[in-house]
Amino acid sequence: MSDRVASPLRRTLDAIYLASGALSGICLVGIAVTIVAQVVGRELGFVVDSTETAGFCLAASTFFGLAYAFRGGAHVRVTLLIRYAGPLPRKLVELWCIGFAICAFAYFLYWAVDLVYFSWKFNELSPGLLAIPFWIPRLAMAVGSAVFLLALVDEFIAVARGGTPTYEANAETALGDLPEAGE
Repeated sequence: MSDRVASPLRRTLDAIYLASGALSGICLVGIAVTIVAQVVGRELGFVVDSTETAGFCLAASTFFGLAYAFRGGAHVRVTLLIRYAGPLPRKLVELWCIGFAICAFAYFLYWAVDLVYFSWKFNELSPGLLAIPFWIPRLAMAVGSAVFLLALVDEFIAVARGGTPTYEANAETALGDLPEAGE
């Protein structure tokens, strides 16, 4: 991030990605809480349906975590071809890959929002013990996807302007200290 100016827009975008990552972590805590509630409930003689709520929290955690993990360099990348490419071919491949991801996620986001809308419109309820309106967990999927799409567009613009991709700059800290080949 050293080649980027800390403008108000940059700080706002980074705060959005951080908030999305924090929501992802909160959803992971939600999984633990629901599982513990089920175990305690079983011991005390009452039923707690954690399967459904834990599943909803897992989906929400996954989608909320996409942008934060992407910016942090934690997504899996196959760099076999671009590792040895020159600066211009590498930039073009990076732009093509990010552009393709933007198109794919824009398509996904359209249908995710459509799913949320119709779940709300027809008042779809989950079939478990807790009748949770389906639009609530599906909204987390749509919002997390929207934040990830924002991160992709942000990254495309930065790379098009000649900057180092953030996911590449942060990849070493995301992976930690990995042993070198042959160690």
